[in-house]
Amino acid sequence: MNQQFSKLNRLLHPVDFKNVFDGAELKVSNNHFLFLARRNKSDVPRLGIVVSKKNIKLAVQRNKVKRAIRQAFRIESQSLMNIDIVVLARKDAGKMNSDELKISFDSLVADLKDKA
Repeated sequence: MNQQFSKLNRLLHPVDFKNVFDGAELKVSNNHFLFLARRNKSDVPRLGIVVSKKNIKLAVQRNKVKRAIRQAFRIESQSLMNIDIVVLARKDAGKMNSDELKISFDSLVADLKDKA
């Protein structure tokens, strides 16, 4: 089981993010995150993370949220279809611990699978 987060699994360019923002086919959200997703033509799911300074003030908290999202994506990526996902963190995400972040992420991934 490959649980890496290589460049193939990342949205790297602004055009990739723009394609998902403009053409989001699937949207799921809760109090902590908003997921926008769009099918892609590659063989792997790809992830983009947006954590703004406006929503989460401290860099330590922003980095913690990003690390938790990447780790949860690594685990779930085997079961995801070939889609591009942009995760937008909301204000309360910075106050959660890693376990709570993973539970929140996993529930949204399950919702995304149900909608797809």
